Amino acid sequence: MLIYWGQVEKNCWLQYIEKVNNKEDFMKIAIYPGSFDPVTNGHLDILKNASEIFDKVIIAVAHNGEKKGFLPVDVRVDLIRKSISGFDNVEVDAFEGLTIDYAKKHGAEVLIRGLRAVSDFEYEMQLSQTNSALCEEIKTVFLTTKPEFNFISSSTIKEIRANGGDISKFVPTPVYEYLIKEVK
Repeated sequence: MLIYWGQVEKNCWLQYIEKVNNKEDFMKIAIYPGSFDPVTNGHLDILKNASEIFDKVIIAVAHNGEKKGFLPVDVRVDLIRKSISGFDNVEVDAFEGLTIDYAKKHGAEVLIRGLRAVSDFEYEMQLSQTNSALCEEIKTVFLTTKPEFNFISSSTIKEIRANGGDISKFVPTPVYEYLIKEVK
């Protein structure tokens, strides 16, 4: 488990990873899994940091057949793709099953997890330890959002939208436009 607090310069961070792992080409591909239902500006802040550290980042939108999401998975994937212009080393995909299996299938060495507040850490640490028990070669890196995104969650966005509040400053423009037009 590695934690990146977001304020360390990229070069210092990469030097630290190389020193700790004694590998020159450590962590080329990272998976950023989640439901992203919907994707928020906080998610994109985490993605920006990840895309500066890793050669390739795959946003993996989880599909759970037992749960009905707020937005269909294909819509989430489409909205993320529309929201990430300028990220040349980022791909978007959907998957079912274990995240660790998806990561292995795509040759990833890292899972990205976002932290907004200390309260997120316990749950995220449990996920990290579970994934490590399933495949210790794949590491988890925690990235934090900028303070202005700490309170933003997909659940908060849904609640604000359901009650007629303005979500425009919390989500990317394509998400805002879709939610205003398609979700009543």
